[in-house]
Amino acid sequence: MSEIFPTPPSTDAETPMEKDPLDHEVCLCFHVSIRKMQHFIEREKPTVPSQLSQCLDAGTGCRWCVPFLCKMHRQWKAGEAMDLPVSPEEYAERRGAYRRAGVKNDRLDSIPPLAD
Repeated sequence: MSEIFPTPPSTDAETPMEKDPLDHEVCLCFHVSIRKMQHFIEREKPTVPSQLSQCLDAGTGCRWCVPFLCKMHRQWKAGEAMDLPVSPEEYAERRGAYRRAGVKNDRLDSIPPLAD
């Protein structure tokens, strides 16, 4: 059976495989990656940022990612590369703090800003 399912090559514990930045999640509630959002935007060509919620319900859970989705929409409209302005670890940490605060944002300006 090992011929059918070969053992995957071992990885050096000192150098873990880097995740492609496009595979980092922008919507942590629904696991929507930057790559998924890019494909959705290119395919659907949304005219307003709120239409990004049609991509696997992005932005409809805790709402932490809504400002970032809006930024990605602006970047796409300007012909720029879409990205997150911080590391995935810091993004997740700040989203955790947001969730622990227990306030669901209905106002986008109440989400702590990240560097542009």
